[in-house]
Amino acid sequence: MSKQYVMGNGAIALGALNAGVNLVSGYPGTPSSEIIETVAKYPHEGTYLEWSVNEKAAMEVAAAAAYSGARAMVTMKQVGLNVASDPLMSLAYVGVKGGMVVVSADDPGPISSQTEQDTRRFAEFARIPVFDPASPEEAFEMVQDAFAYSEKYKTPVILRPTTRVDHAYASIEAPDTFRARDYEGFVKDSKKWVIFPRLSFQNHAMIEKRNVEIGEDFSSYRFNTVSGSSEKAVIATGVSYAYAAEFLKEHPEVRLIRIGTPYPLPETFLLKALEGVSEVLCFEELSPYIEEKLYQLIGKHQLKIKVSGKHSGDVPPSGENDADSARRIISRFLGLPMDEARAETAGAPEPPARPPVLCAGCPHRASFYAVKQAMKGRKAYFCGDIGCYTLGNAMPLDMVDTCLCMGAGITMAQGFYHMDPDAVAFSFTGDSTFFASGITGVVNAVYNAADMILCILDNSTTAMTGHQPHPGTGRNMMATPVEKISIEKLLLAAGVVKVMTVDPLDLEASVAAVKECAAVKGVKAIIFQSPCVAITKPTGKMKIDSEKCIGCLRCIREIGCPALSVSGGKAVIDENLCTGCGLCRQLCPVGAIGGV
Repeated sequence: MSKQYVMGNGAIALGALNAGVNLVSGYPGTPSSEIIETVAKYPHEGTYLEWSVNEKAAMEVAAAAAYSGARAMVTMKQVGLNVASDPLMSLAYVGVKGGMVVVSADDPGPISSQTEQDTRRFAEFARIPVFDPASPEEAFEMVQDAFAYSEKYKTPVILRPTTRVDHAYASIEAPDTFRARDYEGFVKDSKKWVIFPRLSFQNHAMIEKRNVEIGEDFSSYRFNTVSGSSEKAVIATGVSYAYAAEFLKEHPEVRLIRIGTPYPLPETFLLKALEGVSEVLCFEELSPYIEEKLYQLIGKHQLKIKVSGKHSGDVPPSGENDADSARRIISRFLGLPMDEARAETAGAPEPPARPPVLCAGCPHRASFYAVKQAMKGRKAYFCGDIGCYTLGNAMPLDMVDTCLCMGAGITMAQGFYHMDPDAVAFSFTGDSTFFASGITGVVNAVYNAADMILCILDNSTTAMTGHQPHPGTGRNMMATPVEKISIEKLLLAAGVVKVMTVDPLDLEASVAAVKECAAVKGVKAIIFQSPCVAITKPTGKMKIDSEKCIGCLRCIREIGCPALSVSGGKAVIDENLCTGCGLCRQLCPVGAIGGV
């Protein structure tokens, strides 16, 4: 055994390895991405790893492993659970043999997501247990417990860390070596593993009865705890418990109730913890899940307890909690003087604004600019997608009109065409996103005779979530050389009438390609192919000749590269940021920009 300083995602990975996990699959998505990457860094003989093409595929791969009696873990972020919901809902009815843990990382804020959805709601909807860790240390232990509960009750189990748990750091004591568990293998039994309406009907009744048993079992679970004995109680879950506990160290008499397993609710534990309580504050992030469960419990048992929380306006209905909000909200609830509730950081200056922006030299900037130049004077719709290139919405590019969810850009462009055939409909999607959820949209476009231009921004990686491999990179998580899947061949096989590949950093060729595709009817595709600047070495630097520069600032006004700024009325280039992409040189009207 040795202590290791790891982030929360690393703690989850170590916990899974310590539990003898046999298979780990997933799709990268912040804040969950580092889990699989951490598993890969440790000796994991006997444990199969994969980045799947999307969360649905990952869930189904893991399901087969669990059917075989193996321990399987599948990782994703909260919006990825939407993609995986089809197999998960059925898995809840069919059940598993080996332990199966679904890690769905929620993102209060949201910091890097489209939504603030609450996985606890989804767990209840799917009727499967959920564990809610408050720290990396708890996540390490809970993932191991989740495997045990999964096998005990033959059901998938959700582990729901949140961003501040995933990305916090802690010292974890773990074995130096790991060994995957032995497993029986798949035993054929169509009455058990083939889902039919009659099986679902029978299993639904079993699930409802079983969940009452799990709730009772959870009532003695070690991460459902109570301390203090006051008539006023604070109930907290997840990382919010850590914030509440930190503040209440100063007030140990206050009753603090922790719910580590929100669903099925540990009723027996909660009823006992609430004995002698007259008023409760529910301190939780995202939805008022525990708060509403408490209302039900109070009504069911006719308890005389006043409940404060999100419904009463005492806890914000959205966004993150933190140590400062815990101090402020709990102090108000307890009637403490506000000077005692003052945060230690009071009076500290606000951090400087740092809006997200495409990196200096990012090829996506050049792709957007080429389309913008080619479409001058024409009505066009620009449908974006999930990835770095969503930042193409920022000024001065202003090239993302819509962004809904992963893969939607391709199909939404079709909808705009059918409603406005005279406009030119574009979709922008990345290479990883194309493999994850874009291919079906292309088939739909061809089948339904759309007229659109699909722009695939191919930077040869999954850039936004940490440069994970995908089917077009020629490698996978098992370090096995694999055949690169050709985007061009897939498009042609699907019936796309014209496919062009250009280097977006060649502005003239890129503009010409867009104009050529716009002149053709049907589904066309332009693959803008240039590697991500974060994984390739800069080839040089650009420099501005101040004597030639006329101060028109076109280079700054039109592309918004962070390496460009103004000094003395003329454009200048920050050599520390410049990657030498040369886009600014190609649009300078007086040739004042050159390479060095």
